[in-house]
Amino acid sequence: MPTPPGPPPPPPPENPLSKIPPIVLKLRSTPPKHFYQPPNPHPTINQSTTPTGPYFFYGTLTDPNMVAEILNLDHEPKFRPAIIQGYECKMWGQYPALVDGSDTIVEGAVYHVQTAEDGMKLAAYGTNNYRSESCIIKYMDGKEPAEEVGYTFKFVGNLRDLHEGRFELRAWLKLMGREDAVEKLDDRVSFV
Repeated sequence: MPTPPGPPPPPPPENPLSKIPPIVLKLRSTPPKHFYQPPNPHPTINQSTTPTGPYFFYGTLTDPNMVAEILNLDHEPKFRPAIIQGYECKMWGQYPALVDGSDTIVEGAVYHVQTAEDGMKLAAYGTNNYRSESCIIKYMDGKEPAEEVGYTFKFVGNLRDLHEGRFELRAWLKLMGREDAVEKLDDRVSFV
């Protein structure tokens, strides 16, 4: 009498790379309303075009060298020291984030954006977490105009991601290894 066949061989071991982690499965089954959804832009605002004119910069864009790099300028842009009121700066990681405030004042600088293409480059630098918004700019250099309507980049990301803090341009430039920009800041009269 022949011997019965042996048991079938065991299945091959599972490839750990093909297994979906439990957290991913949980996230996939979570309804979208449980995640942060950024607000939709106002229907009359066309985000594919950005306005030209005076832009109030705060944070990393107060470095003229940074703006020159973003816009591919062959010269250092001219800024005017200025303030805006009714906003405040929080921190989004290591970056400042302008949000609505009470009567607080934010110091910065103004650059006149010449083309919609330059406005788009600046908006791209700010990512989708910032959106251009009109604001009233008050200049601090005693020149005319002393005040005008312009634009700034307001934070539109998740407000729960923000924390209190103060942005220091020189410290940020050093952290980014931009010592040449620090030297240039030290050589000019600074508004920062």
